[in-house]
Amino acid sequence: MALYLYRLGRWSLRRRRLVSVIWVALLIAVGVGAGLMSRPTTEGFSIPGTESQRAIDLLKERFPEAGADGAVARVVFAAPAGEQLTSSENRAAIEQVVARLRTAPQVSEVADPFQAEAVSPDGRVALAQVGYQVPRNDLTDDDREALLAALAPGRDAGLTVEVGGDAAQPPPEQGAGELAGVLVAALVLVITFGSLLAAGLPLVTAIVGVSVSLLTVMMMSRFVELNSDTPALALMLGLAVSIDYALFIGFRHREELRAGRDPEEAAGRALGTAGSAVVFAGLTVIIALAGLAVVNIPILTQVGLAAAGAVAVAVLVALTLLPALLGFVGSRILNRKARAAMAAGPATAAADKPTMGRRWAHLVTRYPILFLVASVAALGVLAIPVLDIRLGLPDDGTAPEGTTQREAYDLLTEGFGPGFNGPLTVVVDTGAAANAQQAAQRVSSAISGLPDVVAVSPPVVDQDGGNTALMSVIPASAPTSAETEDLVDAIRREAARLRPDTGAEVSVTGQTAINIDISKRIAETILPYLAVVVGLAFLLLMVVFRSVLVPLKATVGFLLSLAATFGALVAVLQWGWLNDQLGIDATGLIVNLLPVVVIGLVFGLAMDYEVFLVSRMREEFAHGAAPRDAVVRGFSHGARVVTAAAIIMISVFTGFILADAALTKSFGFALAAAVFFDALVVRMTIVPAVMALLGRSAWWLPGWLGKILPRVDIEGERLRQRLGRAEPSGAQADAAGPDLTTERADAR
Repeated sequence: MALYLYRLGRWSLRRRRLVSVIWVALLIAVGVGAGLMSRPTTEGFSIPGTESQRAIDLLKERFPEAGADGAVARVVFAAPAGEQLTSSENRAAIEQVVARLRTAPQVSEVADPFQAEAVSPDGRVALAQVGYQVPRNDLTDDDREALLAALAPGRDAGLTVEVGGDAAQPPPEQGAGELAGVLVAALVLVITFGSLLAAGLPLVTAIVGVSVSLLTVMMMSRFVELNSDTPALALMLGLAVSIDYALFIGFRHREELRAGRDPEEAAGRALGTAGSAVVFAGLTVIIALAGLAVVNIPILTQVGLAAAGAVAVAVLVALTLLPALLGFVGSRILNRKARAAMAAGPATAAADKPTMGRRWAHLVTRYPILFLVASVAALGVLAIPVLDIRLGLPDDGTAPEGTTQREAYDLLTEGFGPGFNGPLTVVVDTGAAANAQQAAQRVSSAISGLPDVVAVSPPVVDQDGGNTALMSVIPASAPTSAETEDLVDAIRREAARLRPDTGAEVSVTGQTAINIDISKRIAETILPYLAVVVGLAFLLLMVVFRSVLVPLKATVGFLLSLAATFGALVAVLQWGWLNDQLGIDATGLIVNLLPVVVIGLVFGLAMDYEVFLVSRMREEFAHGAAPRDAVVRGFSHGARVVTAAAIIMISVFTGFILADAALTKSFGFALAAAVFFDALVVRMTIVPAVMALLGRSAWWLPGWLGKILPRVDIEGERLRQRLGRAEPSGAQADAAGPDLTTERADAR
């Protein structure tokens, strides 16, 4: 592979105009395609195979008027102190609001609180439920303004009127956070390269790569219903890895220039060495992300495949467009001081001066046990909060204090109890019209006798077939509580007990039940997902490094950083630590989709840094350095670029904390924390300490396994031997273009 990438780098630099035109043409093509084919994204998502999803599908068929997938607004009225809503003046004001709501755009039905008996026992709080014909994302700004305008008569009469539900929330929009992250990344690149021109190349390649990826995702919305978080997460990861990959190759290109090589040769050697690391790092990330399909939740599959596609494009851009841009820049990628040193001779330019990375490596490898124990202990302490993790999906109860959604939630809790905010929908399907009402009554009576049930509404039978009944169950506990989860399980057990007598299929659905089912699905699939991702990546790393212990060390380090990341998530997002400083509102729970996605993303990023750092150690060892010297030299070469890459990723991810969407905000914080722990603690401290302790045994591989595994030459040793025998002339290489034949012959 190293020789092929060497040839590709030289060819891309010589044919830089052609390569640049191809990428510009591709960008224009996908841009036109996205403009013609893109469709709006959605907020909702399905979970195939779960009871709650089957019930929703049945409701769409039998009770279309229920609007199972339509937006909902929960308008809550509260009387002033000393008054009741049942007084003639207050009742008249509420009826005016209800009348206006019924004529609002897209509204399918409005439940009058007096007719639906949705008035609290003390007469101070009432609820008017508003159902819409379309999902939240299909509502326009005018539709939401009409909803809020309809509340005016109640507020003018002195009533407190608040509105919750998804209909009142505009679709989340990305703010300026991403731009802030990119600006910090640009500053880091300038400091790392010491040149504005050199710093601009990774940004240009990142913009091209991310644009192609996002426009392709937008085109796919024509054929697949995409969740609104999918493009944001693809943007987040694509932006970070694009800059990192370009940074890694560009840094190696500068080293080759300082060694006295011309730009074409430097580009070839940079791709033959650093490019190999980028390819395998990218493959590891792609495996981790594509593995999200194992969970069988469409939103996770979409996020995983979209982000994996963004990483693949980032790799292709780094291997082709970046060498082309390096050809346009030439030796100007070096600052004036470096160019002056080159003029004095390659030996001066390539002098091996002590660096902070080298001094740190010497210190860690001198006291490896001390640094290893201290780092593991620190990550272990940070992981302690994970023991209190609570999973769920944010609702109005997790909204920031002072918002109308939170006020509506608190008023309903005060007037009716916490369970009123998360009613359960029970669907009874008999398959025989004659038994529907009778079966539903038996189910209703059985549910009423269960603990933690406040009320069960009278069953409503569908008018067409008469074989499906619908009822609402009000729990005594909050929607996200363990008691409500136990109640859902109890209803399902009771339904199974009654099935032989009633012949009815009873299902529990509603947003509360959906959240519970998602959490259970994730809990059931997280171990198989880990096994698939870690297993495949372990094999890939074993091929890359031809070692058993290095992949094992990488995996254990990933688990340490993951535990610390989840501990930080609980402390910040659940407990509320540092919320004011970070600008985050604690929700009291962790979004249940977050853990499995973070596992995939963090594993991929952790392996990125492992490959970048350890591949240089492997390269030094393969070139004859003693084990400890290989660790120090490899670390000193890679520490600066890995540290810069980590700071860039942290900056980009931190920018997404400023997003509106709760899931995107959570991902931004989780990934920023994960990169900090993994890159700056695990890879910068634990890796050199463990490598120093292992010594030569770090590269041990059983003989029989060595014969089976292919040789990918990530360290470029065979490339160096090949170039030592014969350098291909520029004309010959140009005529041939990138050719695999020579590499295959060399491998034989």
